[in-house]
Amino acid sequence: MPNGFRPAVGRPNVGLNVERIDHVVLNCRDVEATAAWYERVLGMRRETFGSSNRVALRFGEQKLNLRPVGALRDDPEWVTGSVEAAGSEDLCFITRSSPDEVRAHLARSGAEIVAGPVARTGALGPMTSHYCRDVDGNLVEIAVY
Repeated sequence: MPNGFRPAVGRPNVGLNVERIDHVVLNCRDVEATAAWYERVLGMRRETFGSSNRVALRFGEQKLNLRPVGALRDDPEWVTGSVEAAGSEDLCFITRSSPDEVRAHLARSGAEIVAGPVARTGALGPMTSHYCRDVDGNLVEIAVY
């Protein structure tokens, strides 16, 4: 395999086979600002759900659920991790656009590129990535296989 990539070797017969990630909860300071950034920069589609009208951002077959830090502590529908901090995530999104198209789009959308294009190894092998930061400072990687 190129660049030293080796497919993961799983343990057989563990009784559970995880297929994919369904959603990730992203802690944020301002749901509106965060949603607007992901809509503008990554083309995600906003939706609301649950009795407290929480906000999610859909893309492909996955979504990001946006959780305002501290705002939903008393919401029994929203169980969260032990640490709720905005800006501590490192997320990678895959696109079918070319690396040149990614760079041009990020520039047009006003997202500052902090690194890229750079060669990386993803779950499926070698890829080319550009990095930027969202409004909370999360590192956002946009990669092309």
